[in-house]
Amino acid sequence: MTQQATQPLTQGRAIWLMMKMRLTRQRNMVANHLFSKFRKKQGRNGIGKKSSLWVLTLVMVVFMLFTFFNVSRNVVLNMDCSLSAHSACHVVGKEGERFDDLERAAAELHAAPFRPELARGLTMVVTLLFGIAVLLPLGSKELAQPDWDMEWLVTMPVERSTLLWGRLLERSAANFSGMFALLPPLAVIGWYSGLGWYAPLAALLAMALLLPLAALLHTLADTGLRMWLPASQLRNLQAITGLFSMPLIYFIMALGMPGASGFVMDLARGFPAWTAWTPPGVVLQAMQAPDLGAAVLMVAILLLETAVLMWAGVALMRYQLRHGVVNSGARESVRRKQPAAADATASVGLRARLANALSPIKRRELRLLSRDRNFLVQTLLLPVVIVVSQMIFNGKLNSFAELGQHHTTTAAIAFGIGVYVLMLSAFQTLNNEGQVLWLLYTVPRSIESVLKEKAQLWGALTMIYPLVVIGISAWYTTHFEWRMLALLLIVFAGIPIYSVIAVSLGVFACDPQAVEARARVRPTYVYLYMLLASFYTWSIYSNVWSQKLVVMVLVASMALALWQKARDALPYLLDPAAAPPPRVSTADGLIAATAFFIMQGLIALLIMQGTDTPTLKAATMAFAGAGLLVYVLIRFVYWRNKTSGVPAMLRGGDIAATLRYGALAAAIACAVGLAYMAGLQHTSVWPEIAKQMSASTGSRGWLMALAVLAAPLCEEFIFRGLIYGGLRRSMPALPAMAMSAAIFAVVHPPLSILPVFVLGLCTAWTYERSKTLLGPMLVHAVYNAVILSWQFWR
Repeated sequence: MTQQATQPLTQGRAIWLMMKMRLTRQRNMVANHLFSKFRKKQGRNGIGKKSSLWVLTLVMVVFMLFTFFNVSRNVVLNMDCSLSAHSACHVVGKEGERFDDLERAAAELHAAPFRPELARGLTMVVTLLFGIAVLLPLGSKELAQPDWDMEWLVTMPVERSTLLWGRLLERSAANFSGMFALLPPLAVIGWYSGLGWYAPLAALLAMALLLPLAALLHTLADTGLRMWLPASQLRNLQAITGLFSMPLIYFIMALGMPGASGFVMDLARGFPAWTAWTPPGVVLQAMQAPDLGAAVLMVAILLLETAVLMWAGVALMRYQLRHGVVNSGARESVRRKQPAAADATASVGLRARLANALSPIKRRELRLLSRDRNFLVQTLLLPVVIVVSQMIFNGKLNSFAELGQHHTTTAAIAFGIGVYVLMLSAFQTLNNEGQVLWLLYTVPRSIESVLKEKAQLWGALTMIYPLVVIGISAWYTTHFEWRMLALLLIVFAGIPIYSVIAVSLGVFACDPQAVEARARVRPTYVYLYMLLASFYTWSIYSNVWSQKLVVMVLVASMALALWQKARDALPYLLDPAAAPPPRVSTADGLIAATAFFIMQGLIALLIMQGTDTPTLKAATMAFAGAGLLVYVLIRFVYWRNKTSGVPAMLRGGDIAATLRYGALAAAIACAVGLAYMAGLQHTSVWPEIAKQMSASTGSRGWLMALAVLAAPLCEEFIFRGLIYGGLRRSMPALPAMAMSAAIFAVVHPPLSILPVFVLGLCTAWTYERSKTLLGPMLVHAVYNAVILSWQFWR
């Protein structure tokens, strides 16, 4: 036995060990998520897993802190303008319009103490944030599971009260959600209270006194109720807790929005005055103290209140645990009332019809959903609460009747609810399997087919919410516009696409080796999912049809690429030291296409230094340079990783067959292109096209070089070799041709999307038949040469 182990276990040392254990666990979890990239972990097959998303995680943490401080500042300044009738922020413009100048409010708060109405409103804000610091940790833990930490800690040779004090302190130190909720607003309040750069220190001290009280309420709930309530009621309580915390968050965010509903400020204005003597209110009074003596008095009152409440709470917990920390009896043994004969017959008939309509996988998913009330509420009810909270607290819509007037907002709401439902359901498909995930590797079917059925089920269930929102909008719509059909198409096409994205990202986000259930989902992928969803939401608000089409095609291609990556990773999910062998994928093509367009712009800027007008010479050189650079980099990465399936220019192909297939495809593409150009002559856009062609008379040589030489070489390697080649691994030839042609078409000008789509089909068919890039390159070159020649010399 070591000398450290023989030291007496005093109360202070026991509490310190508990805090050290919790903080070490949190540190290891953070290090595992952020810095696993730097660990050299070699698998049995020589391929190790690498994670490069730690940078994204750090960026998201910094972005969240910046956002919280900015929201806190807006809350303080907006409440000063809204609650104080005589505030200096109320400004009248030159034309008599009234608006609020938040910078004037900031200067006013620096110069004088807070007005009573503002102090009362900020007391409400800090109190609600204190409630969030209690509810979020409580809702993130499974209450129905045994508290194994406490059941093992009671074996330590210390008194139970010492363990309870240690539990409160270690939960206070590990309450990161409470820190994010309390630190930014307290620091902002301290800043505008005149504390200057001491405001962060004052916020830390105030948070150090409020977090133990939050840990006290948290522990009273999950420790005491765990002893009194059965598991079914605990799950109901946890569902309600998770449901109640989100409206509080949106309520506080709404206080910082100038266009928020008036009743939000009315609640702040009418907050009870006696709350100023609760711990959150005393914190605010201490920061607003006019002198050092008053501040010391408020701090003493706060310390006394904290000590009394903590002592009373520990005494209550000792009473709760007077019979031990393990509840006796089976919590799940609940006698249920047997249904009547008629009801039983009807239920059997309904179950039989569902059995015929749904597969066993889908029936199992629905059965698990009905049993887990917490999952049921989070999946089907929480998204509605989130979106409705945004509507009510932000003042965007005052009634359901306005859904019939603001159709773009209606479409965004319908899609937003669907995205939230998928994030809380389809995203969790593998994570919800828990410790029995390994069983999916033993059943006589592929995991990919199981995930496909789950994606179909959640996509169908999620579609109910947009249908309800669109139905309400249609009921209140008084006049029809064709633009509504475009919005419907975007929403109803987006739900299946994001169902695939959610399931695919859920594969990478799932960590089967995590001990805690809440750690089995990597938050970085949640942020990535929401980022992709916001990109699609932007297309709903866009007024340009080509932008909507581009976003839909790109997001659909991203969904296919992620599904392919997820399918490749599934066999290695339970092995932390192995990864799939490198192969050409659709994601490689999308990354190459993105890098190609970015590099093209950068090279063009370097070439055109000192000139404002771009030239065809500069565009051709930038195009060729970017294409060559991307080609070299991609080939180098493939060579270094020994990637299989790399597209070849001519190797292994039949030149005669390639020329035959290319000639046939080029004839079809040129015929469609010439017919399309002939049709454009009879439209209103033709004079502008003719004007542009005549203006480029002196640069025809560079234009022909760009279209006939550079474009086929660069674009065919990316769009046919990588994108089509990657898609071909996951789907039949015709769908892969259509998808790759659609991606190829949307990156071209809107006016040429149709003929370019046909060109993409012809080049993909040629690549499928010849198995080399020479054929599609020749088709592409001939098409561009014929179309440009017809325009130049017509």
